[in-house]
Amino acid sequence: MNGYRRRASVDSVDKKSVQITDLEDGQPCLQCGETCPGFSPHTWRKNCTSCKCPKEAHDVCHEEWVSVRARLGLKGDGPNNYIGFEPRERGLAWAPPGLPPNKVEEYFSMLPEISVPRLGTPGERHRDRQLATQLPKQDLARAYCRHLDSQHAASADDFMAARNEIALDIGSVQDVVERGHECGVCHEPLKYGSIAVMASKLGVLYHPACFQCAHCHELLVDLAYCVHDDILYCERHYAERLKPRCAACDELIFSGEYTKAMNKDWHSGHFCCWQCDESLTGQRYVLRDEHPYCIKCYESVFANGCEECSKIIGIDSKDLSYKDKHWHEACFLCNKCRVSLVDKQFGSKVDKIYCGNCYDAQFASRCDGCGEIFRAGTKKMEYKTRQWHEKCFCCVVCKNPIGTKSFIPREQEIYCAGCYEDKFATRCVKCNKIITSGGVTYKNEPWHRDCFTCSHCNNSLAGQRFTSRDDKPYCAECFGELFAKRCTACTKPITGIGGTRFISFEDRHWHNDCFICAGCTTSLVGRGFITDGDDIICPECAKQKLSE
Repeated sequence: MNGYRRRASVDSVDKKSVQITDLEDGQPCLQCGETCPGFSPHTWRKNCTSCKCPKEAHDVCHEEWVSVRARLGLKGDGPNNYIGFEPRERGLAWAPPGLPPNKVEEYFSMLPEISVPRLGTPGERHRDRQLATQLPKQDLARAYCRHLDSQHAASADDFMAARNEIALDIGSVQDVVERGHECGVCHEPLKYGSIAVMASKLGVLYHPACFQCAHCHELLVDLAYCVHDDILYCERHYAERLKPRCAACDELIFSGEYTKAMNKDWHSGHFCCWQCDESLTGQRYVLRDEHPYCIKCYESVFANGCEECSKIIGIDSKDLSYKDKHWHEACFLCNKCRVSLVDKQFGSKVDKIYCGNCYDAQFASRCDGCGEIFRAGTKKMEYKTRQWHEKCFCCVVCKNPIGTKSFIPREQEIYCAGCYEDKFATRCVKCNKIITSGGVTYKNEPWHRDCFTCSHCNNSLAGQRFTSRDDKPYCAECFGELFAKRCTACTKPITGIGGTRFISFEDRHWHNDCFICAGCTTSLVGRGFITDGDDIICPECAKQKLSE
């Protein structure tokens, strides 16, 4: 269907066409950021010697890629090999071969933005990384295998040739010209007249977004795929289903002898300390962040120093820690009495540790009631700057624990509400009960409003005019009736309330307004007068009465 034949041997490909140079050195790490000075390749591992991150984590790019067909060592003519235009002239690092520009844009519109390799965008860098990941060059040509023994070279050639002939291919983008086709992955119908990706090895069409590796679920970069058991894989994961891959150098292992450790495969000489590269085969090692370390390197890089003796806490010693500090088991001692604190309660003060007794003796706070310390786990009652044991937080009068009930502080003592009221609350001088609100003060003594009444009629005096006699309060009416002088003229009491003025003569008394002439009713206030029996008269009326 694709109209071309492939040759089995990649060695027959023109060497110039497969020459690709990785621009690796100095590229920043996308994980570490500025802490990594730039990618510095290990002599045989796939990681950076500066930050230890894998090569794929760095912004490693490549010089302009030749066609993926040449990358894979494939030859032949056909629609898959025809390029209708130069992708870079259209701002693309790659485009599906054989499509006009409008179909190329239709194809990319069906993919996530990160998978569109427009020049100068994250999509271009993503394609670079996917090419390096899905199509590792050491899988594609023996010339890139740095750790392949000559005695296993033939096995590598046979594997690559068989893969190229049986499994490896490049998908083609084409129009859906028949109805009833289903996607080979999601099994949803393919719309008539839309575009799809054809995997000629299987004779199956796929939605462009479904054309992905069954293992890593990434879109197959540049449509390169392998088939195994009628399932699509990227070349990396196809190869790993048939051959072990060294976790260190990332090359396939063609020898019968290799090391299995940490659920990974390794060339026999590559299972080494992540720090010093010394072989760990048959040696003890420590796993840290999924990488193996020899004992010496692990202890020098990761082991903690003991706070007591300042020596390294090796992997054969217990590491006891508290607040980012570490101790040997034998060094975990009270700073004062030197007793071991292992499996015991302890306290910490100013970066030093103490047994419970020494800590309490030196630093524990004390109860303001009994003066004893607060033991670990003891409930503490606090108020402002003072603190008590629960049993000591009690009323100073009745000695009952206050707990969570309301209380009233007075100076340095604590009272329950009842005792405080009994001892300090204001009481009415009449009924001796506590005045809670609305009291009245008379002669510096407190009264309930309802208790402050006239001593004679018992009517409330709150807010009323009153006077007193013998320290007893009386309303104006009762006071006048009981104690006031009476006006000789009107016989009403002269109370003096409100500033009333009165006149006295001998044993008789008059209101100012009642002190008038009995004859002409002229006020006699400030004038001379003459008594006439029980009456008083002015001089004129007296003369008139004498002339009669």
